[in-house]
Amino acid sequence: MSNIMFFCIPAYGHTTPTIPVVRGLVAGGHKVRYYSFPEFADKIREAGACYVSCEEFLPPAPKDLDRRVGRDFASLVEMVADTTLRLEELVENDIKAFRPDCIVSDSVCFWGKLFAKRYRIPLVCSTTTMAFNRHTARLMKRGPGEMFRMLLGIPRINGKMQLLKQHGYDSASLLSILENDNETDTIVYTSRQFQPMAETFSDRYVFVGPACLNEPAFSGASASRPSAPKRPLVYVALGTVLNNNVRFYRQCIRGLWELECDVLLSAGRNTDLSLLGELPSNVFAFPFVDQPKVLSQADVFITHCGMNSVNESLFYGVPMLLFPQHSEESAVALRVRQLGAGIRVKHASAKRIRQAVMTLLSDPSYAGCARRAGQDLKACKGAAQACAFIEEVIKRHT
Repeated sequence: MSNIMFFCIPAYGHTTPTIPVVRGLVAGGHKVRYYSFPEFADKIREAGACYVSCEEFLPPAPKDLDRRVGRDFASLVEMVADTTLRLEELVENDIKAFRPDCIVSDSVCFWGKLFAKRYRIPLVCSTTTMAFNRHTARLMKRGPGEMFRMLLGIPRINGKMQLLKQHGYDSASLLSILENDNETDTIVYTSRQFQPMAETFSDRYVFVGPACLNEPAFSGASASRPSAPKRPLVYVALGTVLNNNVRFYRQCIRGLWELECDVLLSAGRNTDLSLLGELPSNVFAFPFVDQPKVLSQADVFITHCGMNSVNESLFYGVPMLLFPQHSEESAVALRVRQLGAGIRVKHASAKRIRQAVMTLLSDPSYAGCARRAGQDLKACKGAAQACAFIEEVIKRHT
């Protein structure tokens, strides 16, 4: 049996899909050390892995984190370099003692990639978004603000890349760290049919679908509307990171309260629900819900277009109102629109939200397209295929 190291970032959307894979590897007799963060410790341990905390090694988050996430590449590169160097001694000692046969690193957990290359350990890239190479990266149309911040940040980026190189890491090219490539064994947690330009990816990619959908909810109270009367259900959620958006939630409430539907809003633990004001009788707001359970009942999903959320929506055949927050999510939104399963709103006024939801509820073609895309996801083999793929990579390098 093999020893396997997992590395991931502190994000539910990137961690959740890997938990059934870890459980499957441990059930198969492998030992797993998972480098993660406290909010995921219990689930990692329940899956049978050894949890290793990276909390103390992560640089302090900037005060304006909500504005920077997904938009400021200089800050991202600085965080990657600082985290890598802070973790270096711990990981080096663990590698000597644990002697891993493979490292599985999230596609944006760049320190995991850097460690694998430095210590010449076989790498499997875990991609919980769509895969991005030089072809599909063109779909990530950056706004003027993002481009401006990127240009301003070039000196900071170059400085950190040079620092990594001085410490022996393969950092000759920023793109080599950021993008997927056809030489790296890669697990993608969606279907090949959903992946844009799938023909540009080599046979070293395996598309396993949303492996976590049959798993128990990660945590939090289950919440749902009253069971009667039965009316269309519109579910509103902006994920677990950029979800403190009271203005957007108010626009949803203003746009939907007069419609013959129920509205279930998951606003995030950091959102003060009292700021939403007095809720109409058809609107129910919670900090956190069991999203797969809600989507199994929903008729429309108003979403930020995170990959996990989109996978879950398609899995249950729910059409979407698309409200992406940054360029990566915009690429996901574009794919949903191409498949005919959603409508995008760029400026989320109450009127636009109401019109889009009315269209999604009245035109059955959107739900039909969502169901067809969901069938592709259901046909994927999930965690079992991911485990077999990792085992094959290890076998190939033994």
